[in-house]
Amino acid sequence: MSNRPPKPPLPAEPTAPGTASDASGGVIAVTRALQVLEAFALGESSLSLAELSRRCSLHKTTVLRLARTLAQSGFMVQREDGDWRLGPAAGWLGARYQAGFDVQNVLEPALRELTHATGESAAFYVREGQVRTCLVRVEGPQALRHHARMGEGLPLDKGSPGRVILAFSGEPGKAYEEIRKKGYHWSIGEREQGVATVSAPVFGMHWRLMGSVCISGPASRLPAEKLEALAQTVMAAATQLSYALAGNTAAPSHSPVRATHWHP
Repeated sequence: MSNRPPKPPLPAEPTAPGTASDASGGVIAVTRALQVLEAFALGESSLSLAELSRRCSLHKTTVLRLARTLAQSGFMVQREDGDWRLGPAAGWLGARYQAGFDVQNVLEPALRELTHATGESAAFYVREGQVRTCLVRVEGPQALRHHARMGEGLPLDKGSPGRVILAFSGEPGKAYEEIRKKGYHWSIGEREQGVATVSAPVFGMHWRLMGSVCISGPASRLPAEKLEALAQTVMAAATQLSYALAGNTAAPSHSPVRATHWHP
Protein backbone atom coordinates (compact mmCIF):
# COMPACT_ATOMS: atom_id res chain seq x y z
CA MET A 1 0.00 0.00 0.00
CA SER A 2 1.30 3.43 -0.86
CA ASN A 3 2.27 5.75 2.00
CA ARG A 4 1.37 8.82 0.01
CA PRO A 5 -1.14 11.03 1.87
CA PRO A 6 -4.55 11.40 0.24
CA LYS A 7 -4.96 14.43 -1.99
CA PRO A 8 -7.01 17.39 -0.70
CA PRO A 9 -10.71 16.85 -1.45
CA LEU A 10 -12.15 18.48 -4.52
CA PRO A 11 -15.28 20.65 -4.33
CA ALA A 12 -18.59 18.92 -3.64
CA GLU A 13 -19.85 16.88 -6.56
CA PRO A 14 -22.08 19.00 -8.85
CA THR A 15 -25.65 18.08 -9.62
CA ALA A 16 -24.78 17.85 -13.31
CA PRO A 17 -21.50 15.85 -13.46
CA GLY A 18 -19.18 16.77 -16.30
CA THR A 19 -20.58 20.26 -16.80
CA ALA A 20 -19.58 22.19 -13.68
CA SER A 21 -16.21 23.93 -13.60
CA ASP A 22 -13.80 24.59 -10.78
CA ALA A 23 -12.13 27.91 -9.95
CA SER A 24 -9.47 27.36 -12.61
CA GLY A 25 -12.04 26.80 -15.34
CA GLY A 26 -11.46 23.04 -15.55
CA VAL A 27 -14.23 20.48 -15.65
CA ILE A 28 -14.53 18.89 -12.20
CA ALA A 29 -15.58 15.46 -13.45
CA VAL A 30 -12.58 15.28 -15.79
CA THR A 31 -10.24 16.37 -13.00
CA ARG A 32 -11.63 13.62 -10.79
CA ALA A 33 -11.26 10.99 -13.49
CA LEU A 34 -7.61 11.94 -14.03
CA GLN A 35 -7.10 11.85 -10.26
CA VAL A 36 -8.27 8.22 -10.25
CA LEU A 37 -5.79 7.31 -13.02
CA GLU A 38 -2.96 9.09 -11.21
CA ALA A 39 -3.64 7.18 -7.97
CA PHE A 40 -1.63 4.19 -9.22
CA ALA A 41 2.01 4.22 -8.14
CA LEU A 42 4.83 2.69 -10.16
CA GLY A 43 4.79 -1.10 -9.79
CA GLU A 44 1.23 -1.35 -8.50
CA SER A 45 -0.79 -3.74 -10.64
CA SER A 46 -4.17 -3.05 -9.05
CA LEU A 47 -5.95 -1.12 -6.30
CA SER A 48 -9.14 -1.74 -4.38
CA LEU A 49 -12.05 0.65 -4.60
CA ALA A 50 -11.49 1.60 -0.96
CA GLU A 51 -7.83 2.47 -1.60
CA LEU A 52 -8.69 4.49 -4.71
CA SER A 53 -11.27 6.34 -2.65
CA ARG A 54 -8.71 7.06 0.08
CA ARG A 55 -6.01 8.28 -2.28
CA CYS A 56 -8.38 10.50 -4.26
CA SER A 57 -10.30 11.76 -1.20
CA LEU A 58 -13.55 10.92 -2.98
CA HIS A 59 -16.56 8.86 -1.94
CA LYS A 60 -16.53 5.22 -3.05
CA THR A 61 -19.69 5.71 -5.11
CA THR A 62 -18.07 8.60 -6.98
CA VAL A 63 -14.87 6.61 -7.63
CA LEU A 64 -16.88 3.59 -8.78
CA ARG A 65 -18.84 5.70 -11.26
CA LEU A 66 -15.63 7.28 -12.58
CA ALA A 67 -13.88 3.91 -12.86
CA ARG A 68 -16.77 2.39 -14.77
CA THR A 69 -16.83 5.36 -17.13
CA LEU A 70 -13.07 5.08 -17.72
CA ALA A 71 -13.49 1.34 -18.30
CA GLN A 72 -15.89 2.02 -21.16
CA SER A 73 -12.97 3.60 -23.07
CA GLY A 74 -10.40 1.04 -21.95
CA PHE A 75 -8.54 3.27 -19.50
CA MET A 76 -9.39 1.04 -16.53
CA VAL A 77 -10.29 -2.63 -16.09
CA GLN A 78 -12.05 -4.29 -13.16
CA ARG A 79 -10.57 -7.63 -12.13
CA GLU A 80 -12.55 -10.67 -11.07
CA ASP A 81 -11.79 -9.96 -7.40
CA GLY A 82 -13.30 -6.49 -7.71
CA ASP A 83 -10.03 -4.52 -7.69
CA TRP A 84 -9.20 -2.09 -10.48
CA ARG A 85 -6.16 -1.80 -12.73
CA LEU A 86 -5.12 0.50 -15.56
CA GLY A 87 -6.40 -0.56 -18.97
CA PRO A 88 -4.72 -0.85 -22.39
CA ALA A 89 -5.84 2.62 -23.45
CA ALA A 90 -3.67 4.11 -20.68
CA GLY A 91 -0.61 2.33 -22.09
CA TRP A 92 -1.45 3.35 -25.63
CA LEU A 93 -1.75 6.98 -24.54
CA GLY A 94 1.73 6.85 -23.02
CA ALA A 95 3.10 5.19 -26.15
CA ARG A 96 1.69 7.95 -28.32
CA TYR A 97 3.24 10.54 -26.03
CA GLN A 98 6.65 8.89 -26.33
CA ALA A 99 6.28 8.50 -30.10
CA GLY A 100 6.43 12.28 -30.48
CA PHE A 101 10.05 12.13 -29.35
CA ASP A 102 11.04 9.11 -31.48
CA VAL A 103 11.90 7.08 -28.39
CA GLN A 104 12.38 3.69 -30.05
CA ASN A 105 14.55 4.80 -32.96
CA VAL A 106 16.61 7.59 -31.42
CA LEU A 107 16.37 8.15 -27.67
CA GLU A 108 16.45 4.63 -26.27
CA PRO A 109 19.40 3.40 -28.39
CA ALA A 110 21.36 6.53 -27.53
CA LEU A 111 20.72 6.07 -23.83
CA ARG A 112 21.78 2.43 -24.05
CA GLU A 113 25.07 3.51 -25.61
CA LEU A 114 25.56 6.10 -22.88
CA THR A 115 24.88 3.49 -20.18
CA HIS A 116 27.38 1.13 -21.82
CA ALA A 117 30.01 3.88 -22.00
CA THR A 118 29.62 5.08 -18.39
CA GLY A 119 28.31 2.06 -16.50
CA GLU A 120 25.56 4.24 -15.01
CA SER A 121 21.82 4.63 -15.61
CA ALA A 122 20.85 7.14 -18.30
CA ALA A 123 17.65 9.14 -18.74
CA PHE A 124 16.09 11.81 -20.92
CA TYR A 125 14.02 14.59 -19.31
CA VAL A 126 11.66 17.08 -20.88
CA ARG A 127 9.96 20.17 -19.56
CA GLU A 128 6.21 20.19 -19.13
CA GLY A 129 5.15 23.60 -17.83
CA GLN A 130 6.97 24.29 -14.59
CA VAL A 131 8.14 20.71 -13.95
CA ARG A 132 10.34 18.13 -15.64
CA THR A 133 9.37 14.57 -16.44
CA CYS A 134 11.39 11.48 -17.31
CA LEU A 135 10.48 10.44 -20.85
CA VAL A 136 12.69 7.36 -21.09
CA ARG A 137 15.24 5.68 -18.82
CA VAL A 138 17.78 2.90 -19.31
CA GLU A 139 19.06 1.22 -16.17
CA GLY A 140 22.76 0.64 -15.67
CA PRO A 141 24.29 -2.61 -14.43
CA GLN A 142 24.28 -1.29 -10.85
CA ALA A 143 21.07 0.71 -10.97
CA LEU A 144 19.86 2.69 -8.00
CA ARG A 145 16.51 1.84 -6.48
CA HIS A 146 15.00 5.17 -7.47
CA HIS A 147 12.87 5.66 -10.52
CA ALA A 148 11.23 8.71 -12.01
CA ARG A 149 7.72 7.64 -12.88
CA MET A 150 6.79 8.60 -16.42
CA GLY A 151 4.64 11.72 -16.30
CA GLU A 152 5.47 12.46 -12.66
CA GLY A 153 6.38 16.09 -12.18
CA LEU A 154 9.81 16.74 -10.66
CA PRO A 155 11.23 20.15 -9.71
CA LEU A 156 13.17 22.05 -12.34
CA ASP A 157 15.40 23.77 -9.81
CA LYS A 158 16.58 20.62 -8.02
CA GLY A 159 18.93 18.19 -9.76
CA SER A 160 21.13 18.67 -12.79
CA PRO A 161 18.56 17.61 -15.46
CA GLY A 162 16.15 20.37 -14.43
CA ARG A 163 18.83 23.00 -13.97
CA VAL A 164 20.20 22.32 -17.45
CA ILE A 165 16.70 22.73 -18.87
CA LEU A 166 16.27 26.02 -17.04
CA ALA A 167 19.68 27.29 -18.11
CA PHE A 168 19.13 26.61 -21.80
CA SER A 169 15.59 27.98 -21.58
CA GLY A 170 17.16 31.33 -20.75
CA GLU A 171 16.81 31.39 -16.94
CA PRO A 172 18.70 34.44 -15.63
CA GLY A 173 21.31 34.29 -12.91
CA LYS A 174 25.02 33.68 -12.45
CA ALA A 175 24.58 29.96 -11.76
CA TYR A 176 22.66 29.44 -15.01
CA GLU A 177 25.13 31.57 -16.97
CA GLU A 178 27.85 29.22 -15.76
CA ILE A 179 25.88 26.18 -16.90
CA ARG A 180 25.39 27.72 -20.35
CA LYS A 181 29.10 28.50 -20.51
CA LYS A 182 30.17 24.95 -19.58
CA GLY A 183 27.45 23.17 -21.54
CA TYR A 184 26.66 20.77 -18.69
CA HIS A 185 25.88 20.62 -14.97
CA TRP A 186 26.32 18.06 -12.21
CA SER A 187 24.75 17.80 -8.78
CA ILE A 188 25.05 15.57 -5.72
CA GLY A 189 22.13 14.96 -3.37
CA GLU A 190 20.26 18.01 -4.60
CA ARG A 191 16.89 16.36 -5.26
CA GLU A 192 17.42 12.99 -3.60
CA GLN A 193 19.95 12.25 -0.89
CA GLY A 194 22.84 10.06 -1.97
CA VAL A 195 22.17 10.42 -5.71
CA ALA A 196 24.60 12.09 -8.12
CA THR A 197 23.82 13.19 -11.68
CA VAL A 198 25.45 14.98 -14.58
CA SER A 199 23.39 16.38 -17.45
CA ALA A 200 23.67 18.17 -20.80
CA PRO A 201 21.10 19.83 -23.10
CA VAL A 202 19.55 18.22 -26.18
CA PHE A 203 18.25 20.28 -29.10
CA GLY A 204 15.78 19.50 -31.88
CA MET A 205 14.79 21.02 -35.19
CA HIS A 206 16.02 24.61 -35.63
CA TRP A 207 18.14 23.89 -32.53
CA ARG A 208 15.35 24.58 -30.12
CA LEU A 209 15.83 23.02 -26.69
CA MET A 210 14.05 19.67 -26.31
CA GLY A 211 15.30 18.46 -22.94
CA SER A 212 18.31 17.13 -21.11
CA VAL A 213 20.12 13.82 -21.05
CA CYS A 214 21.70 12.65 -17.81
CA ILE A 215 23.43 9.78 -16.09
CA SER A 216 22.85 9.02 -12.43
CA GLY A 217 24.33 6.81 -9.74
CA PRO A 218 25.16 6.74 -6.03
CA ALA A 219 27.17 9.67 -4.73
CA SER A 220 29.62 7.22 -3.17
CA ARG A 221 30.53 6.00 -6.66
CA LEU A 222 30.22 9.37 -8.38
CA PRO A 223 32.10 12.06 -6.45
CA ALA A 224 32.60 15.50 -7.98
CA GLU A 225 35.84 14.54 -9.77
CA LYS A 226 34.19 11.53 -11.42
CA LEU A 227 31.20 13.60 -12.50
CA GLU A 228 33.49 16.18 -14.08
CA ALA A 229 35.31 13.40 -15.94
CA LEU A 230 32.03 11.88 -17.20
CA ALA A 231 30.62 15.24 -18.27
CA GLN A 232 32.39 15.09 -21.64
CA THR A 233 30.85 11.69 -22.38
CA VAL A 234 27.38 12.98 -21.50
CA MET A 235 27.89 16.10 -23.64
CA ALA A 236 28.97 13.97 -26.59
CA ALA A 237 25.83 11.83 -26.23
CA ALA A 238 23.68 14.97 -26.02
CA THR A 239 25.28 16.34 -29.17
CA GLN A 240 24.65 13.14 -31.10
CA LEU A 241 21.05 13.11 -29.92
CA SER A 242 20.68 16.68 -31.09
CA TYR A 243 21.96 15.73 -34.56
CA ALA A 244 19.53 12.82 -34.78
CA LEU A 245 16.47 14.67 -33.48
CA ALA A 246 17.14 17.76 -35.58
CA GLY A 247 17.76 15.76 -38.75
CA ASN A 248 20.74 18.01 -39.35
CA THR A 249 24.48 17.40 -39.57
CA ALA A 250 25.42 20.92 -38.52
CA ALA A 251 26.73 21.39 -35.00
CA PRO A 252 24.16 22.78 -32.57
CA SER A 253 24.60 26.37 -31.50
CA HIS A 254 24.21 27.09 -27.81
CA SER A 255 23.87 30.82 -28.38
CA PRO A 256 21.54 32.55 -28.39
CA VAL A 257 19.27 30.52 -26.13
CA ARG A 258 15.97 29.88 -27.87
CA ALA A 259 12.53 29.49 -26.38
CA THR A 260 11.74 25.96 -25.26
CA HIS A 261 10.00 23.80 -27.87
CA TRP A 262 9.77 20.10 -27.17
CA HIS A 263 8.57 18.24 -30.23
CA PRO A 264 10.81 18.30 -33.34
